[in-house]
Amino acid sequence: MTHDFDFLPATPCYLNGVISPLREARVSVLDRGFIFGDGVYEVVPVYGGQLFRFDQHMARLSRSLAELRIPNPHDSAGWRRIIEQLVHDFAKQAGQTPAESDQIIYIQITRGVAVRDHVMPANITPTVFVMTNALKPVSGDLRIHGVACVSADDFRWEKAHIKSTSLLGAVLSRQMSADVGALETVMFRDGFLSEAAASNVWVVKNGTLMGPPKDNLVLEGIRYGLMEELCRDLGIAFQLRRITRAEVLDADELLLSSATKEVLAIVTLDGRPVGHGPLAGKPGPVYSQLLAAYQRAKRGS
Repeated sequence: MTHDFDFLPATPCYLNGVISPLREARVSVLDRGFIFGDGVYEVVPVYGGQLFRFDQHMARLSRSLAELRIPNPHDSAGWRRIIEQLVHDFAKQAGQTPAESDQIIYIQITRGVAVRDHVMPANITPTVFVMTNALKPVSGDLRIHGVACVSADDFRWEKAHIKSTSLLGAVLSRQMSADVGALETVMFRDGFLSEAAASNVWVVKNGTLMGPPKDNLVLEGIRYGLMEELCRDLGIAFQLRRITRAEVLDADELLLSSATKEVLAIVTLDGRPVGHGPLAGKPGPVYSQLLAAYQRAKRGS
């Protein structure tokens, strides 16, 4: 039986050394990424043809691969060559120059193809896949008015610091918010803030931006370092520490950050407005400063 994949886009992708239309790319059914979710991924935004915080993304990719004991198939220069070729090809296909194109690069490396066995096989070749799509900006309405989120207990495994392709926990938690028309699910582990399904979460109290510590319970988003840099430039106090559910509920502002969301204000959590006084349920001043600084950082990338 054959499958018709014509519904998939013909955008360029890279698979094991070959660039081809996405709809034509194929991997073995015995790839360990397919069988076990035995792999890692990375997502790199591209603004005006320029890779944003590329070195930080490559460092996190190397950390994730090392945790899974998968050799890195390329050095930083090799990854850059692959990505820049895809950025060029995608822009050309869209009738643009790379400088006119905002894209989102997805990188995935699995352990490779082997007979099914839980034990990590030795000396197999990793499967390397890279694709690109247009980076769709967050709508102006969400930027201006903020977003609704729900909360849930963090039921995922305790190696959240690995950017693993095993994302069923994230899928289930994100569906909780989708089912009620919310944008994200803010999660708590043992009463402390961890992260959202596909975002980091930030708490603003008395002018200080706070986030959970960088440990095995949270994926260290690339925006961790960026938010710290932006806060330093803006004179906003920055702190990483364990944050209780009570502190989250009493926050002056709550923010999300990710490669695609950049930075967004949470204005309701579980149907209750975030914040106090006249700004309750509205994006706050720290969010506004960070959003503007983020846009400046993009232009300087």
